[in-house]
Amino acid sequence: MDNHSKRAQAAARMAAMPLKRILFVCLGNICRSPAANGVMQAIVDAGGDSARWVIDSAGTGNYHTGDLPDHRMRVHARRRGYDLTHRARQVRESDFDDFDLIIPMDASNERTLRRIAPTPEAEEKIVPMAQWIDLSSRYDHVPDPYYEGAEGFELVLDMLENGCDNLYNDLNK
Repeated sequence: MDNHSKRAQAAARMAAMPLKRILFVCLGNICRSPAANGVMQAIVDAGGDSARWVIDSAGTGNYHTGDLPDHRMRVHARRRGYDLTHRARQVRESDFDDFDLIIPMDASNERTLRRIAPTPEAEEKIVPMAQWIDLSSRYDHVPDPYYEGAEGFELVLDMLENGCDNLYNDLNK
């Protein structure tokens, strides 16, 4: 199935749901996924839809469990008006019951999620973040800014703002 049809299928499945439950996933849950969580929450709040959305994030690894997001990501996000206070946690099998859409930031996270999905139906909930991003960039995923400079964090926030806005609009059709 191509990217557009996965996105369209997820949007069609979730558009009629009265409660939209979304989990963003990256490796350590300290950069990309908590930023996506914060960006998406701000978009939902601005739309007056907070009561209709459950938004969370997690990591495929357990390296940073309990930690706040990376300081650099918090600084860059704060400059854009996002307050990232999420505490890192690891993805668990029960997340496939608790969320209707599970959004990995890259192919490695997607493969890990597919391995732990308890059923084929649970696996259908996995749709990569890149499918909602239509900014022109050299990436087909949301790159990890952890080993990058300021430009890496800004690029990730640009991508997440674009993708989360498209995701919100798709699920509210």
